[in-house]
Amino acid sequence: MRILIYPMGSAGDVHPHIGLGKALQARGHEIFIITNGFFEDLAKRAGLGFRPVGTAEDFQRVQDDPNLWHPSKSFETLVNKALNYSYGPILEYARELNKPGDTIMLAGSLAFGARNASELLDIPLGTVHLAPSLFISTYRMPLMHGAPIPQWAPRFLKRFQWWAGNKVADHHILPELNRFRREHKLPPVRNIIREWWHAPKLVLGLFPEWFAAPQPDWPKQTRLTGFPMFDEKGMHEFPPGLEEFLQAGEPPVVFTPGSAMAHGHDFFREGVKALQLIGRRGLLLSRFPHTIPQDLPDTVKHFEYVPFSDVLPRAGALVYHGGIGTCAQGLKAGIPHFVQNMAHDQRDNLSRVRDLGVGDGLAPKHFKAKRVAKVLDDLLGNPLVISRAQEIAKRFDTEAWMEETCRLVESLGD
Repeated sequence: MRILIYPMGSAGDVHPHIGLGKALQARGHEIFIITNGFFEDLAKRAGLGFRPVGTAEDFQRVQDDPNLWHPSKSFETLVNKALNYSYGPILEYARELNKPGDTIMLAGSLAFGARNASELLDIPLGTVHLAPSLFISTYRMPLMHGAPIPQWAPRFLKRFQWWAGNKVADHHILPELNRFRREHKLPPVRNIIREWWHAPKLVLGLFPEWFAAPQPDWPKQTRLTGFPMFDEKGMHEFPPGLEEFLQAGEPPVVFTPGSAMAHGHDFFREGVKALQLIGRRGLLLSRFPHTIPQDLPDTVKHFEYVPFSDVLPRAGALVYHGGIGTCAQGLKAGIPHFVQNMAHDQRDNLSRVRDLGVGDGLAPKHFKAKRVAKVLDDLLGNPLVISRAQEIAKRFDTEAWMEETCRLVESLGD
């Protein structure tokens, strides 16, 4: 079977789909990753077919926009600078690659164009959601920026909040989406985040039930499996000096603000100061060296990229932005989490980390050295957090999760 996979977003969004593609390919399927050209080399090194939606330069322009990480402006930025330009290429590649009766498609949360292609070309479609925040609910709600209603509020207030949130999303998305649909003689749509972005036949949640249990008002076609865990392990040489640093003292605290964060100056500056205040070693991971403080102390090292599965099991704690892929790697490593949540799914993922009892976090405006030092010192010195993190790590069954994910994807072709 030919399977077209349409992820949209940063490495944290694309990596899981490449991991799923590799697993499906190993089961005898022909896989094409269809996303921004920035990821072409990675997809080809993974042995998968590839088609570009936009150039690496387009990706860089979006990545460099500070509004991408603004709590209230991030969604509009994604829509205007990436999503609106994707509908045509997504359909074009579906037309090119479709083998009628022997093709299915998987769409990441923002790959709305795949739904258009599915309707026009009659190709079975499944939606892939990487984080529980993509499922709005009036029971256990996702915690989102700009959504002030608390968990204990009555359900009618929660319904009002999501009605208002849906109106805002429709305001940004529908003009270009429905223009494209009219052009291709498709009926207009609405209620994007409440209904339409969930494919009618299958919605995959790539996280386990113990991380986020399904709620009564989630789509009935939702199936949860588990975290995909692909992180380019074995595709990179170990950076010179990293092994020596890891062996030179106690496990370091790993700091990473996300693969697409080109504005992490404050995060790293305050983090290094906090490490010095509590006398801990640190490892800074970022592809943007201009965000790293100059004259780092000998106890802190910077590397551009290391697969998390290579370094987190040897770390003392993880300080990060709250992205779901990084969160999953930290959970598997069995170490405490410290989340500086900024936008997107990050606030909700922090709430899940707190529910599990494996970490805590601070909003960016509170992420100052003294407060960071106190929270980090409390986590590192708390045996209950450490034992709980180790207990959660034992729940991982990555191979079984991927086996079930592949089975459900294949069922789309039945």
